[in-house]
Amino acid sequence: MKIISWNVNGVRAAHKKGLIDFITSSDADVFCIQETKAHLEQLTKEIYAPEGYASWWHSAERRGYSGTAIWAKKQPDILETLGVDEFDTEGRIQVAVFDDLALLNSYFPNSQPEGARLDYKLGFNAAVKKRADTLVNEGKTVVVTGDFNVSHKPIDLARPKENEKNPGYLPEERAWMDSFIDGGWTDTFRMFETGPEHYTWWSYRMNARARNVGWRLDYFCINDDAADRVKSSIILPEITGSDHCPVALELI
Repeated sequence: MKIISWNVNGVRAAHKKGLIDFITSSDADVFCIQETKAHLEQLTKEIYAPEGYASWWHSAERRGYSGTAIWAKKQPDILETLGVDEFDTEGRIQVAVFDDLALLNSYFPNSQPEGARLDYKLGFNAAVKKRADTLVNEGKTVVVTGDFNVSHKPIDLARPKENEKNPGYLPEERAWMDSFIDGGWTDTFRMFETGPEHYTWWSYRMNARARNVGWRLDYFCINDDAADRVKSSIILPEITGSDHCPVALELI
């Protein structure tokens, strides 16, 4: 099974840059996106139903903000949100179950300068982990994917020292990621690649992408007991169309 995840930073803008062509050419079984910034009535048929795929959308109440969506070749057995109003109103997560696989397509909040939304983010993080752990206890293989809005370790961003007080690298965010990984979860990319300079987000400023001054913010995490199902987990930095690039996971 092949799954791709991408923060597209606006699905309509990404569509103009070839998003649907990428989806159909990727041959992914499931394609997750975050930060859709769109409601259903704003979508063309080509976006909503590209050839070979059906889609499901969870938009924020606030227009032009946040939101998640899933394209898949087959209908999920179960499709739900997190079930917590303060997070669901921002369209931050979809829970899709395909046979024995539970997939959490997640757009984790940005903690904002000076940690203005740090408490909100940590609350969301805790709710996601609780839901994911529950699904594991039900016997599912569970994959949590999306934009986690945190670089876990110094190796995961180009300039860790300069960013220790910045959102996405605050001590509290990294500590939560430590507790998540230590609590039974595997960062699948690090199963295959332990080296530096692998990023999924670059600022639009200062020619950062061309210089590879970036952050790894986008992940596929799987419950430890199912990690032997992971065939590959890669970053696709050559794919443009957003300030993030896609990440891809293959399961056996």
